[in-house]
Amino acid sequence: MALTANDMDRFTAAAPRLQAIAYRLLGSASEAEDAVQDTFLRWQAADVDRIDVPEAWLTKVLTNLCLNQLTSARARRESYVGQWLPEPLLAGDPMLGPAETAEQRESVSYAVLTLLERLSPNERAVYVLREAFGHPHREIAEILDLTEAASQQIFHRAKRHVAEGRARTEIDEAAARRIVEEFLAAATSGQTDLLVRMLTDDAVAIGDGGGKVPARAKAFEGALAVAKFMRGMFKPSPAKRALVGGSAEIHVTTVNGAPAVVAVVDGLVVGVMCPEIDAEGIVAFRSQVNPDKLERATRRWAAADHGEPLFHAF
Repeated sequence: MALTANDMDRFTAAAPRLQAIAYRLLGSASEAEDAVQDTFLRWQAADVDRIDVPEAWLTKVLTNLCLNQLTSARARRESYVGQWLPEPLLAGDPMLGPAETAEQRESVSYAVLTLLERLSPNERAVYVLREAFGHPHREIAEILDLTEAASQQIFHRAKRHVAEGRARTEIDEAAARRIVEEFLAAATSGQTDLLVRMLTDDAVAIGDGGGKVPARAKAFEGALAVAKFMRGMFKPSPAKRALVGGSAEIHVTTVNGAPAVVAVVDGLVVGVMCPEIDAEGIVAFRSQVNPDKLERATRRWAAADHGEPLFHAF
């Protein structure tokens, strides 16, 4: 069925919000784009004149497409090479969605997106729709074909799982950025003892190379192990330069709403390292080096003013 200009405008107006929902649900910008495109095809095929509330209809279609995708993604990720981490988004990317409230900002943080992988598809959908987009449980129940009481129970369970797995922090962005810059300075100076003091005792470092870039399959655990790994990562060597194609510019910028380390070679983003910080120190480093998950970041990097690098590495 041919869409009118008004029908197209209604979808176009809803598309940014649909992309933000899909990204939080799937942890992948490319998969989110595909889900929104599939939603458009269903909108195109529907009798839109009979749809009373287009935004609600589109949200329901998109969410259920994402639920199907999550179910199949679980099987695919069992055979994924190494650790699976979400696709990072640089500051200003419209797919990050709303950031007016603390809940909205937290829901798209790299740490929380990683934790959402532990939830069932239904738990993830309820958490995202409620926490990030403020849908009342009545609407969520209609979207997911649940009772309102079931939606409330699922939300509380999902929120508890996320809270249990995440270090709550009151560190503001400016303070977090200073900590990241101080850590980088220590890592490049070889001061392993100082690195250890900046980490929590149970700190971890996880990397996602997707089988395309070397990344340890098992996380580094404990302050000393993480400190030694970070010291080695920033120690220059011909092998590292050959791996990334040259000397990398190291920047500290905002990724998924928090300070992160971005490595760039000739305009190409080759790595994004997202620290998780609480009042006791750095809790975790999650590094995305899979080139398939850095294409959008590279496009965003080219379009943004990012200033001078802190230093050159490798």
